[in-house]
Amino acid sequence: MNLTELSRKIGLDLRDETLFQQAFTHTSYAHERKGDQSQLDNERLEFLGDAVLELTVSEYLYDRFPDLKEGDLTRMRARIVCEPSLAAFARELDFGNYVRLGKGEEMTGGRNRPALLADVFEAFIGALYLEKGVEGVKAFLRSFIFPRVDDRWLTWATDAKSQLQEAIQRDHLGALDYQIVDVQGPAHDRQFVAEVWLADRKLGTGTGRSKKEAEQRAAAEGLQQLQQSKK
Repeated sequence: MNLTELSRKIGLDLRDETLFQQAFTHTSYAHERKGDQSQLDNERLEFLGDAVLELTVSEYLYDRFPDLKEGDLTRMRARIVCEPSLAAFARELDFGNYVRLGKGEEMTGGRNRPALLADVFEAFIGALYLEKGVEGVKAFLRSFIFPRVDDRWLTWATDAKSQLQEAIQRDHLGALDYQIVDVQGPAHDRQFVAEVWLADRKLGTGTGRSKKEAEQRAAAEGLQQLQQSKK
């Protein structure tokens, strides 16, 4: 572990080499050295870093978008802390070069695997929190992560229809069909009811003051249904 080089990359002075070495130690490496208690894997730090990311990103979005509702903020946060985003951040910082892997994991390309890189990023955040506290984590996020989170990127995160379409295409599930099934209320206060279907399966229902809003809410419910079905 070259802590000086890592410090230069993130713009913070890191001191605890043992701590950050643990953050970059995969379970496969630690398992090959079970008798050596100094070779701890990064799973506990990953657990901590996940919680710290949730908190700091939530605070950032809460302050930046004072008019957004909970659902939009939740989708934005999920867009930032999801596996593809965290893996991309890790790649930009060359975290893969620091990871200590077991021989088998190394041979199968684990150093470039998105899930592994995302876990390493979370473990790094956990280690950074232990050494620098929450303000140190915020300083890192402000200098490296948040500038990459532009308005267009975050606006996409509120687009449940795009996310649902991407999830359906990724799993090759078929074509989506949106239907306006009801219109309620007087002309000056219309409420549209939309449903989204996947073949003969209704994924979600949503209500809104426009057809677009109703379809977005139906898509958001559909996303939740898909996620729950995978658990």
